[in-house]
Amino acid sequence: MKPGPRNLITDVEGLIVGNAADARLKSGVTVLTSADRFTAAVHVMGGAPGTRETDLLAPGRMVETVDALVLSGGSAFGLDAASGVSDGLRAAGRGLTVGPVSVPIVPAAILFDLTNGGDKAWTENPYHALGRAAFEAAGETFPVGSEGAGTGATTGTLKGGLGSASLVLDSGHTVGALVAANPYGSVTVGNGPHFWAAPFEVDGEFGGLGPSPETPGLVQPANRKGEAFASGANTTIAIVATDAALTKAGAQRMATAAHDGMARAIVPSHTFFDGDLVFAAATGAKPPGDDPHTLLMLGHGAALCLARAIARAVYAARPAAGDTLPTWSETVRDDPADRSKGA
Repeated sequence: MKPGPRNLITDVEGLIVGNAADARLKSGVTVLTSADRFTAAVHVMGGAPGTRETDLLAPGRMVETVDALVLSGGSAFGLDAASGVSDGLRAAGRGLTVGPVSVPIVPAAILFDLTNGGDKAWTENPYHALGRAAFEAAGETFPVGSEGAGTGATTGTLKGGLGSASLVLDSGHTVGALVAANPYGSVTVGNGPHFWAAPFEVDGEFGGLGPSPETPGLVQPANRKGEAFASGANTTIAIVATDAALTKAGAQRMATAAHDGMARAIVPSHTFFDGDLVFAAATGAKPPGDDPHTLLMLGHGAALCLARAIARAVYAARPAAGDTLPTWSETVRDDPADRSKGA
């Protein structure tokens, strides 16, 4: 297995991604879509999810395909981003045909970034416009780090961000991941610069430091700035995708397996305070992937991509005025012992 040419989820042919953000708000939206509708599923493991139109993704529900998937900041306010994306799709004549009407199907998930230092004193919900802008910006290449839904993301100890990664499997199928990393837990070991996901890194994509030389057996969960625990105040939301033809049941199995990647990259993960969620998208451009071995490898590849994407999100995060936490690169530069190792 090796990464695709972009090392992005858009290495899955046909998929495009768009970002939009408001620097003053310290928040944003990320949209994954395609010229053609695609099979989608979802699996939730966090204790405090925020979602729209996810029930219809379950196997056995009538709707088989969707038009776009949305990741957004803004907590519950961010769910309005999907309405902006729906407006853009409708203007383009896209959607599920129901008689004379086309109804765009746009499942969405949100993360909590309302206490990240941004200006949240809006009088009109900004996420509808951000969703429309992200949809209109969609393309095959996009930046990671402090972008889109990851603009104002934070982790237990560092600034979070938007990440992506891909792999081409031996079967010829491509798998990719897209993530807005905003977890309660930490993505680095202790107070050092080494990522939990280091054993899965490819070609120095997040600094090349390798595993921590002193990986602790137990890591005390970080309580951000001494704040009281608040249900739903974090969350890592992700999309994994493939060009294999999958049923909704097969896509759901891939989403479930991908959660292993989240657990490899974040400690602790899937907490009661996170709404951790993984969407799966399958374009169906290549032969079916529902035989047991291929489905196993798709899930394994998705987990590897998600772990790497989470680390890439934090590695690429950029500092901005008013940030409440440092970026990974700032932490490395400030530690004389690590100045020769990265950033």
